[in-house]
Amino acid sequence: MTTTTLPTSTTPASTSGTTATAVTGAAGIGNIAGNFDEFLQLLTTQLQNQDPLSPLDTNQFTQQLVQFASVEQQINMNTSLSTLISLQQTAQATSALNFIGTTVVIGGNTAQLANGQASWNYAVSSPATATINVSNASGQLVYSTTQAVQPGTQSFVWNGVNSAGATMPAGAYTISISATGANGQAVPVTTQVEGVVTGVNVNANPITLTVNGQAYPLNQITQVISTGSTNPVSQAVSSAANAGQNLLNGITNAVTGSQ
Repeated sequence: MTTTTLPTSTTPASTSGTTATAVTGAAGIGNIAGNFDEFLQLLTTQLQNQDPLSPLDTNQFTQQLVQFASVEQQINMNTSLSTLISLQQTAQATSALNFIGTTVVIGGNTAQLANGQASWNYAVSSPATATINVSNASGQLVYSTTQAVQPGTQSFVWNGVNSAGATMPAGAYTISISATGANGQAVPVTTQVEGVVTGVNVNANPITLTVNGQAYPLNQITQVISTGSTNPVSQAVSSAANAGQNLLNGITNAVTGSQ
């Protein structure tokens, strides 16, 4: 919406239609919202400098009043919405902190080799022959095998021994599975990994969880297996989160007019 200001010159307007100058940019809008007294002064100046032979049309004057008031209301509304977004982000960050120390199943393909074992879950929609490749953190292929798979979810457990018979060091390993059906067509494969959430990045958008050394968006969690021990970080922020949620509800009610 275009807002208007009055000319600062004391020269009377030549016509009733030339009553204001267009103002564009955030500075003009901010001044209107931040200093309502200035708005009243502008209107008074407009009345003082109108042409007595062609006074300001009542309809035009009313429209200007409505425009200025609407701009102020919209800016205040935007400020409230910004506060709502900020509080919602805080609530999401607090919720994500609760996952630290939790064992989860997440959509991904990187698992940790620990105590001589790494495991993945994968699923196919039809019988197929799958080629399973395991690579280390550098992307180097260390193990490969081919096996028949049936429809549904199944597990692949690797004992940490590479194709040459050597035991690989503990760390993160990535699986890659390609499956082919009896008709020679490729069969889609989905993979999941299980691991403990060791970190949360609340600055990422969306928020990410660190599982098996990899960052995953929060919405990729498909299952929570165990909650682990009590998280002291979550305890420290829980009271603040509750207060923030109460404030969020209050602002929401104020904006929407709910009781």
